[in-house]
Amino acid sequence: MPLACAKAPKATCSRVFARSAALLLAAGFCVAAHAVPSFARQTGLACSVCHTSPPELTAFGRLFKLRGYTLQNKAANPPVGNTKSLGLTQAIPLSVMLLMSDTADQAVVPGTQNNTAAFPQQLSVFLAGAFASHFGGFAQFTYDHSSDHFTMDNTDLRYAEERTLGGRDWIYGVTLNNNPGVEDVWNSTPTWGFPWISSDSAVGPLAAPLIDGGLAQDVMGLGAYSLWNNHIYTAFSAYRSEHAGGPRPVDGKGFTYNIAGLAPYWRVAWQQTAGDNYFEFGTFGLAVNSFPGAISGAEDRYLDPSVDLQWERPLGPNLIDAHASFTHEVATLNASFAAGAAANLKDTLNAFRFDTTYHWRHRYTLTGAYFSTTGTTDTALYAPAAVTGSQNGSPNTDGYILQGGYWPAQNIDLSLAYTGYLKFNGAGTNYDGAGRNASDNNSVYLALWVIF
Repeated sequence: MPLACAKAPKATCSRVFARSAALLLAAGFCVAAHAVPSFARQTGLACSVCHTSPPELTAFGRLFKLRGYTLQNKAANPPVGNTKSLGLTQAIPLSVMLLMSDTADQAVVPGTQNNTAAFPQQLSVFLAGAFASHFGGFAQFTYDHSSDHFTMDNTDLRYAEERTLGGRDWIYGVTLNNNPGVEDVWNSTPTWGFPWISSDSAVGPLAAPLIDGGLAQDVMGLGAYSLWNNHIYTAFSAYRSEHAGGPRPVDGKGFTYNIAGLAPYWRVAWQQTAGDNYFEFGTFGLAVNSFPGAISGAEDRYLDPSVDLQWERPLGPNLIDAHASFTHEVATLNASFAAGAAANLKDTLNAFRFDTTYHWRHRYTLTGAYFSTTGTTDTALYAPAAVTGSQNGSPNTDGYILQGGYWPAQNIDLSLAYTGYLKFNGAGTNYDGAGRNASDNNSVYLALWVIF
């Protein structure tokens, strides 16, 4: 069932550092998580009941998550004497994920070897299941090969109830999590969007909206959500910086984003079926006031309103689906501008993603995706640097991904992906000022993913 981390290139003291070095960190730490066999053991259902191919959720999988991950086919422990019921599931709530990969770049990064093998690229342990009658969740702990240590990964704990409101079914609940968007149940938002797995060594672009993983696993948030009449979904959460690996109490030093007060995340979506077609239309967003490298002083402000779309259509035993999202970020960089880390007081970023996948009998998948980022030219924020920088100060990047997957079993995936860039960090040729072209960052990614 649903799990953890993230995806395509994204950005994760100054905004310059966020848009360059942290981007490389994000590539190393963020790999989309997948179905968790401990949920399958708990429910007695195959992974394909909740997933088309992990981590894409089916209608049943979305309801399972909204109901707090609590469905089970085994009785909990009965009451003892006059004590309250001890609702312990008899299924072991543990799962393990192992990801091994190899990445080949079209042009080797100077001073590095090509064909970068990762054994493992990622190893994760999940605590995932129903913890009480209305309370469940998952917590992911990940070993990253590049950093050579375990860290807390995506976590979502939730309490859920089911009632009627206005004579219609109503599911509502509370979520405690560490990544804005991880509570969502659709695969059209950045947290759960394509690509499901990606390289930790391929060169990634310089810029991404903050909502695209910039706060992942670095915050703590509490929120409420509701699905009414199986049509309208609403959610609201508020986040606070907590900085894993940082000092206690938090002093903000060395961290790009230190939330001033609380950062709200919102989500509204409508789902509808029309014949054999399923549609979801929605909006989501994040607003953050941040002290870069401190807990007081001048602030940078980010507003990331977004829209998304999801479509599914069964074709006999097969399925075709598509996802799209668009984010328009407005960044008011009072602190970064005063520190000389940004050339403009206000910058914008526009990020668009589209992907479509054909699923053949839960055994094969073929995906095509397009991504594009455009924004304000800022020669300080997007400065020249060999390989990772921008010669002209532009964040503009666009490209495509072609990926095929083979599932010999529902918990084993062998995938091959090709990522191609048409423009990278503002140009197609000599984008970094050191002679590197956008197509030099094209890559082939081969991965074996096993979860048990």
